[in-house]
Amino acid sequence: MTVYLLRRDELFFPHPEFADPDGLLAIGGDLSTERLILAYRSGIFPWYNNEPILWWSPPQRPLIFPMLFKMSRSLYQSLKKDIYKVSFDRNFISVIKGCATAPRRDSVGTWITPEMMEAYIKLHKLGYAHSVEVWFEGKIVGGLYGVSIGRAFFGESMFTLMKDASKVALACLVEHLIKNSFYFIDCQITNRHLLSLGAYELPRRVFLVLLDEALKKKDSIEWNKEPEPTSKTAKFLKEKLISRRIYEANSF
Repeated sequence: MTVYLLRRDELFFPHPEFADPDGLLAIGGDLSTERLILAYRSGIFPWYNNEPILWWSPPQRPLIFPMLFKMSRSLYQSLKKDIYKVSFDRNFISVIKGCATAPRRDSVGTWITPEMMEAYIKLHKLGYAHSVEVWFEGKIVGGLYGVSIGRAFFGESMFTLMKDASKVALACLVEHLIKNSFYFIDCQITNRHLLSLGAYELPRRVFLVLLDEALKKKDSIEWNKEPEPTSKTAKFLKEKLISRRIYEANSF
């Protein structure tokens, strides 16, 4: 299987179906805004520790469909108690730094290099990348960030310093995406944690069809909105998700 070498002076990606069995499609290129946007619109994302840049499109793609999000009993209680305050796009830089530096179980180092941080901060300033901040006593204790194009949200990373903080961020993001008719959250790489939150693995060809539909929708979404109590998120999600009968019997 061929892995393509990208030139910095040529804005191009091969079709995702040319990726190797692990999903590696291309090497090289740069992290310019134009290339990153083309990558996401093509179902491709960068993921690497050191140079060169590696571009991926895995054969199985995990997606969270907002209306199929799984909210556990413990997460529901954390939301209901209003322990945290949640905001959108208030401090993108702190969130991406938190994702890069927060300790992770069974993980050493980070793929969020200084070059990656610079590229995504630029995407944020241009209105493509967004963050969800979770606050406790005036400090950010968790959050997530990703890229939004059309009605598709491409999740990049999340972190937590307190119980359920990253899950609270995700739940509030899911509420926002439901209210704005988003198709899915692209989780990129499957793991058990994502599956426990309701992610479904779909073949790449199916994902690309859904992506094409989501990209046809307009980008005009209000992100930097006034935060609401998380108890309202708990109530909204419980009503919406139960109305679609997707709770497990022992959820509540």
